[in-house]
Amino acid sequence: MASLLGETLFETSGQGPAPMKDYFHFAITKSQVIWSWWKISLRSDCRNTPPGQLRESHEDFLEDSRLQNQVAVVFGPHILQYSKNLCQGHYDYIVHLPNALLFNIMAHLDLEDISVISRTCRRFRELCNSEEFWEQTVRKHCDTVTPTVEALAEEVGWRTIFFTNKLQLQMQISRRKQKENQPCEDKNEPSSSSVPLE
Repeated sequence: MASLLGETLFETSGQGPAPMKDYFHFAITKSQVIWSWWKISLRSDCRNTPPGQLRESHEDFLEDSRLQNQVAVVFGPHILQYSKNLCQGHYDYIVHLPNALLFNIMAHLDLEDISVISRTCRRFRELCNSEEFWEQTVRKHCDTVTPTVEALAEEVGWRTIFFTNKLQLQMQISRRKQKENQPCEDKNEPSSSSVPLE
C-alpha cells in the first residue's frame, strides 16, 4: 500500500484570514513538513521582505505548538488535525488510488452515496462531477446509448443526460435531428419553434 503514496502526501495554499494579506503554502512530504510564507503589505518597511520557509520533521511538527497554531489560523482546525494524522502515519490511501480504480468502486455505489463522498474532499468532488463518471453512470443505467445520445451528451454533458427524464430527452433528440436536417440556407435563420437546450 505504501507504493500508492507519492512523495508529497498533502499540500495546500492560500491567503491568511483578514486583515492579514500574507500568502502561505503548507506541504507534508513522506519525511517533513514545509511551511512557506510571502509577506504582502503596502507598508514601505515590509516591501522588500523576502519569502520565508520552515522545514521540520514529522516528529518536530507534532511538538511545535507555534507552527500548529499558525496552520490552524490560516487553514483551519480540520487541516491541522489532518496534517497531524499524516505526521503520525495515519494515511488516507483511498484518495491516492488511480482514477480508473476509483471509478470502478464508485460504479457500485448508490447516487445518495455519491452525493456523500463528493463532499469529503476536493479529489472526490472533482471525480463525482467529472464527465467520465457521469458517462459511466449513464451507460450503466441505460440498455443502449445511441450515437445521437452521445452527440447530445457532448453538447449538454453526461450529467444533464442522466438527470433528464426520457420524454425531455426524446424531445431534445428530436429537435437536434430537425436542426441537422434543415437545408443549409435555413440554418442561419432563427426558428420560432426551436427551443434552446439548457
